[in-house]
Amino acid sequence: MSTRTALDRPVARHGWVQALVVVPAGLAGMVVVAALGLWAAGAGGLPDDAFPRVVAATVVAAVGGSVEFSGNAGSLARTRAELTVIPLSVTLTGALVIAAGFLRPLRHRAVAGAGELAGWAARIAVLWLFALIGLALVARQTFRVDLGKGVLSDIGELFDATPQVGFTTNSLLTVLYGLLWLAGVLVLALLVSRGAPLPARLLPFQESVRPAAYAVVALLLAYVALAAVVALVAAGTRGHPADTFAVILLGLPNLAWPALTIGLGATWHGRVDGPFGLPMPHVLDEVLRTPDVSTLNLHTLTEHDGRMWWLLVADIVLVLATAFLMAVRSPARIPLWQHALRLAVALALAVLMICLLGRISAHYGLSLLGIGDLGGGLSGELYLNPDVWPAVGLAVLWGLAAGFLGGLLARPVHRRGEVPGRPG
Repeated sequence: MSTRTALDRPVARHGWVQALVVVPAGLAGMVVVAALGLWAAGAGGLPDDAFPRVVAATVVAAVGGSVEFSGNAGSLARTRAELTVIPLSVTLTGALVIAAGFLRPLRHRAVAGAGELAGWAARIAVLWLFALIGLALVARQTFRVDLGKGVLSDIGELFDATPQVGFTTNSLLTVLYGLLWLAGVLVLALLVSRGAPLPARLLPFQESVRPAAYAVVALLLAYVALAAVVALVAAGTRGHPADTFAVILLGLPNLAWPALTIGLGATWHGRVDGPFGLPMPHVLDEVLRTPDVSTLNLHTLTEHDGRMWWLLVADIVLVLATAFLMAVRSPARIPLWQHALRLAVALALAVLMICLLGRISAHYGLSLLGIGDLGGGLSGELYLNPDVWPAVGLAVLWGLAAGFLGGLLARPVHRRGEVPGRPG
């Protein structure tokens, strides 16, 4: 009896050795993507061998860590630098690698105890903690700003006002937000995966959560893949391939996911001024580069480029496909109103996440002798913010309509694992 019990007991294949594979793999993926993106953006020529430190700061920002900028230009000058943006391509790479590594030892299991899952997650978290501390210590650098040649440079030398900007990380906030990011990735991985085991107490909830979570994550990944295809076509036909690859490797979801919300009818507000720009697509730069705050929605985009109506078409097709995918992964007995409600909730949460993570704010300015921001490429501003709650409300409406239609379309489809009933 004891021998049979021992053989029937599931073997936990997720110890420290496996964690030592998962965490370095996720970190390596993020570092490689960040390094290639920064190199394509021209950061490989930074002075003082600063490139590795900039890569580390990019990875810190990708997991929600705190990167703080500082400026110094002598006693007669002042600099200000601020940057708030999450390089979501790097974030997505790390999330996918770590989630896959977390789920791999748990496959082919039906049930797992809460203690077992917590222990496996804790091993990954401990190693991730050390990785975050290392990144926070490396991501520190100071640069001298080249004023070029001419009167401005002569004034800077005369008054010892050569500007410097630098960045550092708040180690405590980086560790805190980095661990919260990891927890979110692991929880989402359990919610999305059909084959991952859950504690017995949570099994009744899996059929109401997992299909919707899986379908909406598939929607977000599909939009990124579609944006990548568009970007590659643009790189091959319009030139500037380095800029395009920099966007793909650093911030493609920063453009793709707001485009998803715009197709749903959401509105964003922003402005571009100075040297900052949006290399892809160019229509964004045209809409936002105005003296005042610009409104970015489907109407304003189509005024500059009529092809932007394809965002609406893409959303109709992809959101309906999402609803169908959710329905076919759900039991056939689920009524249509539940499909509608579940997709509405899942899509609203996804749009809320996009609105919170997709914000962009960047500013750099230099003033000499207390006289404003100097031009000549030495000051600039870029920001992009959404109307959050109207966007979430639109997502609810889209989810209700698409969820109902998707459930209706999926009714004739046989679900995996279900046996067709015999005639009475």
